[in-house]
This record gives sequence, structure tokens and C-alpha cells, in this order.
Amino acid sequence: MIMRIMGEGQFEVADEHLSRLNQLDDELLAALDSDDEAVFRSTLDNLLGAIREVATPVAVDYLGPSDSILPREGATIEEVRELLRAEGDGLIPGIPE
Repeated sequence: MIMRIMGEGQFEVADEHLSRLNQLDDELLAALDSDDEAVFRSTLDNLLGAIREVATPVAVDYLGPSDSILPREGATIEEVRELLRAEGDGLIPGIPE
């Protein structure tokens, strides 16, 4: 699966990591619901850090689409809410069958 972190680039994530990333995505959604800036910031940092940890950067000249677009590091609560309105049920797609 190809994930794009806005302003940073694309990363290829193996399916075996999607469960953990979906859990972090759920935690981010809960942080958005609580409207707690500190919890939101920490949770977003955890999600982006986990992607960087388990993913392989995609070649700069790769022109294919991303399966998921994630907010940039330092994004505001409102920016993430706007991205979620475009994405749907979270930032990380469901686990493939």
C-alpha cells in the first residue's frame, strides 16, 4: 500500500503493518473527537512516526497514486478534520482481504 505524508513524500507499507496503523488511526479519530490539542498532537506524531518506522520511501520519480493521504507533521486539528471529510472513515484504508 502506498501512503503519502503531505509535504514529505510517498511510502510503501506492507499489509502486515496495517492493523497497527489502523489502531493508531482510530486513536487519532478519538483525539479529534475529544478536541484535546495535546492528545491530538501526540497521536498524530505517533501515527506518522509509525509509518516512517515500518515503511519504505518510494522513489522520487514514482508517479503512481497514493492509497492514503496523511496530514503533514504539525497539521492542525482543523486541517486533519478537512482531510478526513475528503477521505471518509479515517486516514488509513481498511486491511485488504
